[in-house]
Amino acid sequence: MSDPVRTAAPDGFAERLVGALTVREMTLADCGRVSEIRVRGWQHAYRGLMPDSYLDGLDVAADAERRRARFAEGDGSVVNLVAERDGRVLGWAAHGPYRDGDAAAPDAELYALYVDPAHLGGGIGRGLLAASVERCPGYPRMLLWVLRHNTSARRFYERAGFRPDGAEEPFEVDGTAVSEVRYAATLDG
Repeated sequence: MSDPVRTAAPDGFAERLVGALTVREMTLADCGRVSEIRVRGWQHAYRGLMPDSYLDGLDVAADAERRRARFAEGDGSVVNLVAERDGRVLGWAAHGPYRDGDAAAPDAELYALYVDPAHLGGGIGRGLLAASVERCPGYPRMLLWVLRHNTSARRFYERAGFRPDGAEEPFEVDGTAVSEVRYAATLDG
C-alpha cells in the first residue's frame, strides 16, 4: 500500500477546512462508506439529469455488496483512493487504464470521483483528483467521462486543466437518453 498523500487546501478554501485532508488507498473496510458516498453523490449531482425513479432506487447496501465483491476480485489495475479528514472518509476516486472496449489504450482513465454532498467545496475533490493524477506516471493523458449537462462537474474538471476532446457517448437510464462528454488532460512525466 502506498503512503497517504497529505494535500494542502486549495486557494480560498482554508477557512472551510477542519483538519488535514489525507488521501490513501481504499481498503475493503471502506467499501460501505464509499458506496454511501457514491449513491448520495449520484442522487445529488444527477437529480434533474437522470430519472428520479432511477436515482431514488439506488441502494447503498446493494452497491456496497457489489463493491466488496469487485474489490476482492480486483487484479490491481484499478486504483481506488479515499480522502479522509479527521478519520472520516469524505470522498472516493478510482482510476486505471483507459477502457476502450477490448482495445488496449495508452491513456489513464478517471473512472469515478465522488465527494460526500455535505462536504462539497472543501478541496476534497481536488485532493482526490491530484492524487489520482500523481499515481499515473507513464501515461501520456488522463481521460474521463462526464454527463453533458452536469455543468458543475464540467467546471470542476476544466479548472483542473481537463478539456472536452470531442468524443461523446449516449447511454440509457430508465428509458431516458443521457449523454456523456469525454474530457482529457495531458499528464506530466
